[in-house]
Amino acid sequence: MFTSSSVFIILALAVAFLISFSSTPTVIALANKIKAIDIPKDERRVHKKPIPLIGGLAIFYGFVISVLCFAVIDRQVMGLLIGSVIIVTVGVIDDMRDLNAKVKLVFQLIAAGIAIYFGVEIEYVANPLSTLVGPQYINLGLWSIPITMVWIIGVTNAVNLIDGLDGLACGVSTIASVALLSLTLISQNLNAAIVAAALAGAGFGFLPYNFNPAKIFMGDTGSTFLGFVLACISIQGIMKMYALISIAVPVLILGLPIFDTLFAIMRRIAKKKPIMSPDRGHLHHRLLDMGFSQKQTVTILYTLTSILCLTAVVMAMKDAMRGLILIFAVLFVLLVSLVVMEPKEDITEEDTNEKN
Repeated sequence: MFTSSSVFIILALAVAFLISFSSTPTVIALANKIKAIDIPKDERRVHKKPIPLIGGLAIFYGFVISVLCFAVIDRQVMGLLIGSVIIVTVGVIDDMRDLNAKVKLVFQLIAAGIAIYFGVEIEYVANPLSTLVGPQYINLGLWSIPITMVWIIGVTNAVNLIDGLDGLACGVSTIASVALLSLTLISQNLNAAIVAAALAGAGFGFLPYNFNPAKIFMGDTGSTFLGFVLACISIQGIMKMYALISIAVPVLILGLPIFDTLFAIMRRIAKKKPIMSPDRGHLHHRLLDMGFSQKQTVTILYTLTSILCLTAVVMAMKDAMRGLILIFAVLFVLLVSLVVMEPKEDITEEDTNEKN
């Protein structure tokens, strides 16, 4: 049984990789034909020349074909697939026409609602004070729906927000999917493992075209899709298997996009700017401002993600208290890092005159 399961998982990863890799050149041609091109317009854009978008279609195509071939299409997988179709469709339209953020949020709510309706739901959370008071697990009851909704939409947009450098969001998501694959294998959750393997394979297949200098960007089509699927897999593959540390493990695995998004929200609130407004204060921007190149910055963030994921896998075999200590330790390091790594201030005309 173990051998046959391993074959299915390996095949799921390999098929997703091959389809994603081989279909990306076609997606590049399609993007050029329909004018889905990212033209740098502001200082937040690191690239200097137009780059084709909608590369997420190749990732989506490889993932879906692999899942349909090797996974059991139960209610939860069906909900994930239907929600993914909605997310990708909206992503393609957004990459072509730049949709309003509120419109995108509405469709994300619909996609998350469908996933929840089909059973992708956080039903229980661990009680960290169970040794002192209350049960070991807390049944969320009616709260499970809004909490699950916030998790799915939050992770979906968190991955989208870190998509600022060549290969960054895709690589981070692929590393996270490998960690999810490891944990689903440990818990012997075969179906979730196949879905995670398909996502990892599709990500690996796209990365050769997305590394600096990128031939294509995955756009919102890919970043929101990866975030949506990662959020759903983390619920089905981890939160239902490791209830004792249900929140700690996925938060660590998706730590980079989650923490970067939380800090972005706090930063914008402090500056009295709209939460949805873009800025140049993300962690990858700050590393660039320190003098690191794109490749060096991406490597640093890959390393940080890998450390968080390894920590999560190790923590899955320990107790909740150790998990909480690790989470606070990571949060402390990231907070200090963001305070120390202040972005360089733009040189104003007044400053220039003073120097002259």
